[in-house]
Amino acid sequence: MNNYKYTVEERFVKYVQIDTTADPISPSFPSSEKQKDLSKVLVEELLEMGIEDAHMDEWGYVYATIESNSDNNDLPTICFCSHIDTAPDCSGTNVKPIVHRNYDGNPITLPDDATQIITTERHPYLKSKIGDDLITASGLTLLGADDKAGVAIIMDFCHYIVNNPQIKHGKIRILFTPDEEVGRGVEQLDMKKLNADYGYTLDGGTLGSIEDESFSADAVTVTIRGISAHPGYAKNKMVNAIKVASEFVAALPKNEWSPETTEKREGFVHPTSFEGHLEEATVSFIIRDHITSKLTEYEDRLKNILIDTLSNYPELEYTFKVTEQYRNMKEVLDTVPFVTDYAIQAMKKVGINSEATIIRGGTDGSRLSFMGMPCPNIFTGEMAIHSRHEYVSVQDMRKAIQTMVELVQIWEKHS
Repeated sequence: MNNYKYTVEERFVKYVQIDTTADPISPSFPSSEKQKDLSKVLVEELLEMGIEDAHMDEWGYVYATIESNSDNNDLPTICFCSHIDTAPDCSGTNVKPIVHRNYDGNPITLPDDATQIITTERHPYLKSKIGDDLITASGLTLLGADDKAGVAIIMDFCHYIVNNPQIKHGKIRILFTPDEEVGRGVEQLDMKKLNADYGYTLDGGTLGSIEDESFSADAVTVTIRGISAHPGYAKNKMVNAIKVASEFVAALPKNEWSPETTEKREGFVHPTSFEGHLEEATVSFIIRDHITSKLTEYEDRLKNILIDTLSNYPELEYTFKVTEQYRNMKEVLDTVPFVTDYAIQAMKKVGINSEATIIRGGTDGSRLSFMGMPCPNIFTGEMAIHSRHEYVSVQDMRKAIQTMVELVQIWEKHS
């Protein structure tokens, strides 16, 4: 690919300017209709490449096929997937991407908010990106590299493969999903229609990372029902649900068991929202660990804290609802280790030292793996995600494309 004119930078800059912020409160799918704006653009570009079956379905998913050009008719179908939505944690409206050529290692002050300064002290990975072309936002929004870097990488990969028929490969399926950021990315996905044997999400961070292990995840919703009374005549009558729920949250451990106190393989219990009024208050939690069985331990401990809190209010009622979200994809990928191994081999072929790593989170690949398509996660270069400091290296994105090109050839040779 030495003489290839990459299109990934131009595509990425275009895509991040399309607002696709997911809405965690919305019951619709996709959670925000504007996500389909990007889906429509991607379909148009895929059709222009000559990928004739590219289309968006009613839910906003984009499907496309690059047919096999191999003499081997027994090759598995490989899927590459990225999500089109961006996180609601930080604004994704009116994103202004800025390309910083030949990054010199000095602090980057974002022009629309001079208090937003990206430094190597705060972001150590930047030290390895000196000389690269970096893309940031302007200081008022996130960038959207999570996961429009993945989207742009897949699109440039398609462009290269379509225009270089000498690259032998089996059937390739392309999938773009909405609502990954709110945990619903494959909720309406038609796996029979996708019809792929193995897959890779393009949604990882540092150069060379191949993530084959994620958290297992549950959600817990705790609802406490108080007792209302007129505040002027409430003595010995009123029990304020907001106050009781606050006591419950305040009783959580302070130095453990939370995102801000854990790392590596440590799990956590994390309150994500608090809503309430006098008669009823609801606290929502996410429960995470790499060992699935520990989720039940965490939920039992959380319920005991709730019961201890309510022991002072015997007249109150509560509900404690557990909802499964996703499971550690390692449980599936361990049964087909070659899926991850092939990606590592592809990275080595393009000069990247790589090893399988863990995700302190989940991707569409977590659920896809349990839906019948084993699916580890490949790097894109997206960093400082969900924040106004988000950035991506153009060179990292190009390396991801090179990895994909080698990967489809490895599958063609080994299958």
